[in-house]
Amino acid sequence: MDFKEAIDLIWKNRKYKTTSEKEAVSHLNEEVAESLNALLRGDKETAQAELEDALSCMLIAFKTLGINPQEAIFRQVEKMKEHPNRIMHLYSDRVEIKVNNEVKGGWSIWSVDDLKEAEKMAREFNCEIIKEDRSHQLMLEIPENAPEN
Repeated sequence: MDFKEAIDLIWKNRKYKTTSEKEAVSHLNEEVAESLNALLRGDKETAQAELEDALSCMLIAFKTLGINPQEAIFRQVEKMKEHPNRIMHLYSDRVEIKVNNEVKGGWSIWSVDDLKEAEKMAREFNCEIIKEDRSHQLMLEIPENAPEN
């Protein structure tokens, strides 16, 4: 049996009859949630069974949304090959986010907590973290005896 035949068979034998995109995605969400709950209870077999049901629900949702699953898989593979180079530069007073060597954003660091939060965000968004030392920063210092205006 080829992939398209299997998808057609899943569609014909689905437990619920729907053409509603929201309902199809909702069923998918429920199966994934049930799998997660089973894992949290330590029931790996049930989690696996629920995840297999979620796969069927995903294919049904794809059909309802008019998505070709094979093309979607190929698109995902291409996206994964493209891995953008995301780097978070952490300075003592600021953060810069660079994607493929282009600065995409940044903000000031005011405390150690800000720095910890920035590092947490970097991990969440799969950014490489580079901690810059003071020698890489432009420092403007005012001499102590500079006259005031």
